[in-house]
Amino acid sequence: MTALNVKLLPLVWVVRTKGDPHSVAAAVDSELQTASGGLPTSRVRSMDEVASESTARSSFDMMLMVVFAGAALLLSAIGVYGLMSYAVQQRTREIGIKMALGADPRQVRNMVMGHGMTVTLAGATVGIAAAFALTRTMAGFLFGVSARDPIVFTAVAVALMAVSLTAAWFPSVRATRVDPATALRHD
Repeated sequence: MTALNVKLLPLVWVVRTKGDPHSVAAAVDSELQTASGGLPTSRVRSMDEVASESTARSSFDMMLMVVFAGAALLLSAIGVYGLMSYAVQQRTREIGIKMALGADPRQVRNMVMGHGMTVTLAGATVGIAAAFALTRTMAGFLFGVSARDPIVFTAVAVALMAVSLTAAWFPSVRATRVDPATALRHD
């Protein structure tokens, strides 16, 4: 009767050890067999393994979201770079005139960077506001962090600012290399 009961509703034993649980598994197994009348034990696992198995799905979902967030960050960097390159291309004549009138390359670079960071700040403000508005929706997808964690919001904003700063840097450097004569003749 006990053997049939163990097949239908298996017994679960929890044993606390001071050292490595797998090193004492054989001794615990023999003691449990003696105490249960010879019933074999199976699936000896540490509590770390049990906890890891119970959170495996959530950990996978979190890792998947990290991969998608990385892809989104990469796409945003490409988008900012493309936007800044296009803006510099559209303003080539203006930049050429400024350079011909004696503008310092640093001033031109700062002008282009300022434009890029203005667009980035506007996007970050709208994005953070939208994220705060959607925290209830996002709460079900998060694991190990609260929906309104200020550290996460700050870290994401700083990361996007750094990516935008880097993506705006290259077009701004290219703008300082505009030849005024070529830019004015190009019209």
